[in-house]
Amino acid sequence: MTVIFGMTWREMLRKRVVLLTLLLTLAFLVAFWFIAQTIGSAGSIAGLDPNGGEALMERFARGAFLLTLGYFFGAFVVAFLSIFSSFSAIAGEAEQGVLQAMLPRPVPRWQWYLGRWLGYVTMGVLYAFLLYVAILGITQWHASVPRDAVSLAEAFLLFAMPVPILAAVSMLGSGFLSALGNGVFMTMLYGAGWLGGMIEKLGGQMPLGAVVLAPLSKISGLIALVMPVDGLQGKMLAVLFDYGSLGSLMPVGANPMNQFAFGQVPSASFVVYAGIYGLAALGLGLWRFERKDL
Repeated sequence: MTVIFGMTWREMLRKRVVLLTLLLTLAFLVAFWFIAQTIGSAGSIAGLDPNGGEALMERFARGAFLLTLGYFFGAFVVAFLSIFSSFSAIAGEAEQGVLQAMLPRPVPRWQWYLGRWLGYVTMGVLYAFLLYVAILGITQWHASVPRDAVSLAEAFLLFAMPVPILAAVSMLGSGFLSALGNGVFMTMLYGAGWLGGMIEKLGGQMPLGAVVLAPLSKISGLIALVMPVDGLQGKMLAVLFDYGSLGSLMPVGANPMNQFAFGQVPSASFVVYAGIYGLAALGLGLWRFERKDL
């Protein structure tokens, strides 16, 4: 398994998808720096006591908006890396004859599969950590960010949690579909999850009656069960900003974060469900690979 793990890292570093992801990330962080600089210095808090409550809330509101914007984009890039690094893990290598050359050797199929998955997950989580810290650091430089270490650590775990889930689902799909077909399927599945989250957020902000909101809530809830990744992002933001306490200090209607977050904040049970969902996808993928005719 260790050999497969190392081989996965080497292949990932050679793939164009990793280079493209790094270039996109660099471009985004440069743009995000200037956006944060502009928003952080926009308007003026002159006349307010720099150490007073009003100035503190203003800086926090700007920082919250910047973090929400940054992690909104960051979630897409992390998902992009997780999906497009693993969508051809089985089908692509079987088509190229790599699996036929490797698996006759004394390498159990489950070790090959788990070594691949761990390679994709560790690289994705490392990238998520670097992006998480970079966005947090830029925002702190120009505005203000939460300082509670426990909340920051919990928020990062939720930010990185989609990586093992998407890698597991992508490898599962690769056991049934061609590389191209699985790439299209995973993109559409992730897009459906994002759409469900947007339906819930917009439904909570627009003045819609209960007759309209009820079916929208059911639709978004069903989509979240099929692809729970977007819900994890909402939970991550709620944990990061301590949304339960924030609502009593900053009116939601006046909160600049509204256009990106939160909708209905997922419960802890939903996070547990997402974890079971990922483990089930990993187990099914391993079962399928053990029985797949190469």
